[in-house]
Amino acid sequence: MRRQRATGEPSRATRVVRRAVGQAGEQGMTTAEYAVGTVAACGFAGVLFKLLTSESVVRMLKDIVERALTIAF
Repeated sequence: MRRQRATGEPSRATRVVRRAVGQAGEQGMTTAEYAVGTVAACGFAGVLFKLLTSESVVRMLKDIVERALTIAF
């Protein structure tokens, strides 16, 4: 095994391999991860919106607020 250089810069062999493989392969993964995260967040927001606007949940939240406002101090 070779030692890592003290300067912190990669060895010549590492630079050659990186150049041959290319850095573009890693850049696409970030975009794909953002896309999956965005789709998941939109799906979750849709489910949450549907849940919070359903009649039973609206009624429950309204009852909670009314009870909170009618509590005597």
